[in-house]
Amino acid sequence: MANKLTSRSIDYSKWYNEIVVNADLAENSAVRGCMIIKPYGYAIWEKMQAELDTMFKDTGHENAYFPLFVPKSLFEAEEKNAEGFAKECAVVTHYRLKNDKSNPGKLIVDPNAKLEEELVVRPTSEAVIWNTYKTWIQSYRDLPILINQWANVVRWEMRTRLFLRTAEFLWQEGHTAHATQAEAMAEAKQMNQVYADFVENYMAIPVIQGIKTESERFAGAVETFCIEALMQDGKALQAGTSHFLGQNFAKAFDVKYATADGGLEYVWATSWGVSTRLIGALIMTHSDDNGLVLPPNLAPIQVVIIPIYRGEEQQKEVALTANKIKTQLEQKNIRVKFDNRDKFKPGFKFNEYELKGVPLRIAIGPKDLENGTVEIARRDTLSKSIVTQDEITQYVSSQLSQIQSDLFEKAKAFRSENITVVDDFATFQEVINGKGGFVSAHWDGTNESEEAIKKATKATIRCIPLDNEKENGVCVYSGKPSQQRVLFAKSY
Repeated sequence: MANKLTSRSIDYSKWYNEIVVNADLAENSAVRGCMIIKPYGYAIWEKMQAELDTMFKDTGHENAYFPLFVPKSLFEAEEKNAEGFAKECAVVTHYRLKNDKSNPGKLIVDPNAKLEEELVVRPTSEAVIWNTYKTWIQSYRDLPILINQWANVVRWEMRTRLFLRTAEFLWQEGHTAHATQAEAMAEAKQMNQVYADFVENYMAIPVIQGIKTESERFAGAVETFCIEALMQDGKALQAGTSHFLGQNFAKAFDVKYATADGGLEYVWATSWGVSTRLIGALIMTHSDDNGLVLPPNLAPIQVVIIPIYRGEEQQKEVALTANKIKTQLEQKNIRVKFDNRDKFKPGFKFNEYELKGVPLRIAIGPKDLENGTVEIARRDTLSKSIVTQDEITQYVSSQLSQIQSDLFEKAKAFRSENITVVDDFATFQEVINGKGGFVSAHWDGTNESEEAIKKATKATIRCIPLDNEKENGVCVYSGKPSQQRVLFAKSY
């Protein structure tokens, strides 16, 4: 196994990167800023996909797929969206290579193969989708359209970190069309709630639901709903967003529908998405200096069985019981791996699965066969228990539920301890630059104060919480009147 991980307290960023690589989640690719998601990391993403996909379909959505390339003219159609993403766009200008006559064996771009119109590699798909919806929508009978797509997108980031910020990443993006403003707004709120339910119930990460300020909104949105989570280093992470787009894209692409009474109206729209960034959130919320800690609901392997033996005869006897236990657990829909590799010692395997965050480890050896017991270790607490073989199935089921609950409550307690109410800017700076976490402070609602705070502290308004209580106060920066507190934090 790899050397011991750097401690979070010494270098949090290095600790994170070491976990990603050493736990076999991902690695950097030959293309700067892009990543290779390895099988174990992708298995976590597949679990996320499966659960989210079910939740989307339960709320009436269907999956479809749209092109990777967006003609530049379509991308330009919604000005705010185009302007917001312009600096991050990769652009295809040519469609052919040819042999370099001056350098045998090498290729050059064929200057005669220039595209008539440049193609933007999608940073998001609103443009190409709404150009399509224009042909799909004629009357009120065609609405609503509730579409989701699982895809990759490209945003040419200069400063990248595996899972958290990469030039190419995987995500889902929902794009819906509605007859009324109220219906579209209800959709945007509903999907933000779906994200919150998923992150809390499956990822065991508590989130704060809120809306973004005007400067932090998705480019082209009228309102952006979000879920914000707090990582162990005191930085916030935006775990998901859902956008009420108003009629901006409908007007940009001239998407109208005939109403029941014979009128002609622009369509109302939403878009919403989460990405492989969620894996980064999962790592940073629960993991420790020993490696990954995975919530059972998303762990590709919930239980690993490790045999302990000497000699071929013991190996056979232990394997017989281990396979029996494996079958019993699988019948309860528990994801189990029996690691019977004979090239690695038990100690190596213990370290490996601890690093990979497998929630429960069952060790079974000759003495356990004699006593009719096994040793079961929890990854989150590193505690061990001796359990009779007759009790294993019930015990494991109970422990998996307990681990899921305990991880959520631990993260929730951490967040509560790291929300600080502040009323003056000196204290604001002290908390942001020291303790970190969320700072609850009054803001006067102006872009000027928001930008000044950001420039002075690098903290941004993460959200205006949906459950905010109105209270009169003064802005922490300007001293001007304010009607509510908002949450500030440094972020990923």
